[in-house]
Amino acid sequence: MPTYAYRREDGTTFEVRQTITEAPLEKCPETGQSVERIIAQSPGVLFDSDNNTDRSDTANTSCCGPVCGF
Repeated sequence: MPTYAYRREDGTTFEVRQTITEAPLEKCPETGQSVERIIAQSPGVLFDSDNNTDRSDTANTSCCGPVCGF
């Protein structure tokens, strides 16, 4: 379940674990202030280092960037 960061009206932030299908919060559950969901600085993506693969078979793909490793 992902963790989302929110900013309250007063500028303070908090995090909430929500399912992907849940609607973003509109009010802080603790203070009742209006909130907006913010983009976290670190997405917290983990890669399994035991699952290294040879990428030579993907050399002809159109992907170019950090997602596919080219």
